[in-house]
Amino acid sequence: MNVIAEKLRLHRDSLFNQSNFFNDYLDFCTVETEAEISPHSRILTSDNVFDFILNLRALNEGIDQKREELFEEYLDNKYAQFQLKSLQDYETLKKINQARRNTQSRYVRQELMDNVREQSNGESAFRYFIEKMEENGLYLLDEPENSLSPERQLELMQYIEDSARFFGCQFVISTHSPFFLTMRGAKIYDLDADPVDVKKWTELKNVRAYYDFFQQHKEEFER
Repeated sequence: MNVIAEKLRLHRDSLFNQSNFFNDYLDFCTVETEAEISPHSRILTSDNVFDFILNLRALNEGIDQKREELFEEYLDNKYAQFQLKSLQDYETLKKINQARRNTQSRYVRQELMDNVREQSNGESAFRYFIEKMEENGLYLLDEPENSLSPERQLELMQYIEDSARFFGCQFVISTHSPFFLTMRGAKIYDLDADPVDVKKWTELKNVRAYYDFFQQHKEEFER
């Protein structure tokens, strides 16, 4: 996926590990395209998602710290003995009046953005994918199932199908998830086959392992 992305000069959000010979190998590779690649196109990897989640956490920590400061500010302003003496005092007077008109929680909400930590890691990962996709883009997705629950995988699968069908997007996806492998119209390359071969998703070794496992426990589901 990284080779394809680099040859197509696709945008990426995070750096990736590469050996000393990567660029030399890249020079031996060629790519042909039938149309101009949209500037919206990009590669989306697990590292991108993890960085996005970590950035949200860092933002939340800053928000939490600011919230504590605003709690103290509210109490100071609510009970302040204050007299307007000049125009420079006007902003302070506004805060005092605001504190006296509102409850502590409302005062803090008005001064501070909502904490984005209300979303789980899976919800944040899903949000990352849909925020990065635009019309007519080419998107390389490297194991998008990481950090996503089965329910979220199905939701993202539907979003990808709709993006391809209605918004002119194209996708190259590296995955072991049976959910993404079932996408309508997908052409599946089995990279474990020698030589690489096109197969139905039900013929893939890892999918058959899921099937065999659930067949063994079939009676437990039917009780």
